[in-house]
Amino acid sequence: MAPGVHDPLPVSPAASVSVVIPAKNVAAYVGETIASALAQDAVTEVIVVDDGSTDDTIAIISAVADPRLHLMTNDSAGVSSARNLGARHASGDWLVFLDADDRLRPGAVAALLAAARRTPRAVLVYGDYNTIDSEGRQIGRRELLKGRRKPSGDVLARLTSGNFIVNGGIALARAEAFHAVGGFDVSLRYCEDWHCWCRLAAIGEFAFAPKLLLDYRLHTANTMNAALRTPQDFFPAIARIFDDGLILARLPEGAAAGLRQAAEIHLVTYSATQAIRFGRYREAFGYLGMIGRQSPISLPRATVRVALACFGI
Repeated sequence: MAPGVHDPLPVSPAASVSVVIPAKNVAAYVGETIASALAQDAVTEVIVVDDGSTDDTIAIISAVADPRLHLMTNDSAGVSSARNLGARHASGDWLVFLDADDRLRPGAVAALLAAARRTPRAVLVYGDYNTIDSEGRQIGRRELLKGRRKPSGDVLARLTSGNFIVNGGIALARAEAFHAVGGFDVSLRYCEDWHCWCRLAAIGEFAFAPKLLLDYRLHTANTMNAALRTPQDFFPAIARIFDDGLILARLPEGAAAGLRQAAEIHLVTYSATQAIRFGRYREAFGYLGMIGRQSPISLPRATVRVALACFGI
């Protein structure tokens, strides 16, 4: 077994799960998000960390009459700080980091725990998601990929080349392991979750549960934020991943340079898919051109991914 990987850790039938929800000005959605978390079997607490809301977010949270719900405040310190604060006060054996405008599907946590029981070395288990609009209507078509398998086991090399977790709401992280790797890096503005998942992959195995577990909501606020991002916004996270001693020590010798190039192509491809979604076709073609110049062999696959994004896949 590779150095640093946990020995098998049993998942008891009574395993407890804490859901951590960072929230800022999400009055329109946070009630539905909280309800989706409280409806899950094995969820023993839901910790909402308000990060300086100026709308009715706090009032809506405070009106929920469930002893498992706890509200904390973080004074606009950022989403990573809010998640870390919630995790420090969580009592569960496992953690879910749920965004305050998304919602867990019925049975999501049970499916993740079942996968964890089948893979006792797993420090993180994850599934898949679909997209919904601001009114909660399904707009994605990711059910067409229901037969797709994502990586399990020792996933570190694969994960450093591109973030296939995508959204923390589809992942169940072992609390002990999350604390061992230091949580989310508050210095990163984007892709801080990717860096954290890579550190977790450096100390244990991952397991994939092939189910749609989350409704990922696309609405004006988060799509406008996404529309403004460029590949350069994501590159600091790549630099952090490939300058992290814990991660580098577990990568195959001589593999880092090639994996870093793959990570850059992954994020440029992501930027192209976002540009297509917002009708910025010239930018999308420009990003594909960047990929073609850097790695012609990667261009066909990137083009397919961009095309699939047009259909919500």
